[in-house]
Amino acid sequence: MMSLRILSLAVSAGLTLMATSVQAQGQGRMADLGKREFEKSCASCHGMDARGSGVVTPWLKKSPPDLTLLSKNNGGIFPADRVYKSISGEDSPAHGSREMPVWGQVYRMSAAEYYMDHPYNDEAIVRARILSLLEYINRMQKPR
Repeated sequence: MMSLRILSLAVSAGLTLMATSVQAQGQGRMADLGKREFEKSCASCHGMDARGSGVVTPWLKKSPPDLTLLSKNNGGIFPADRVYKSISGEDSPAHGSREMPVWGQVYRMSAAEYYMDHPYNDEAIVRARILSLLEYINRMQKPR
């Protein structure tokens, strides 16, 4: 039990270290994990510029929002909690439709496939990926 706890703490610490000190291959600059996550998970709908003009937008029932205006539309304050819940799926109704994938669930399944039989902290992994996205989206905000 104690070794599982230590391993869980080590994985969490490793993720934190990775998120703060991963270097781009062959270059002396930091990798932008939030940007990479956005490009991989969000850009197809929201567009590379986060303005809601992704390549799959014509096939969606509802146009994705312009993510660069979140702060402006919220009185100049980035709505981190609301965005976090939207990404994680915590704001999703129990029944009904939702076009945006529940990324918390997707990230959790991805971690399960990656770690398989090894102990890991799925909540820490999901939280790290969503927080990196939040930080990147926050940097993309248009000034008031």
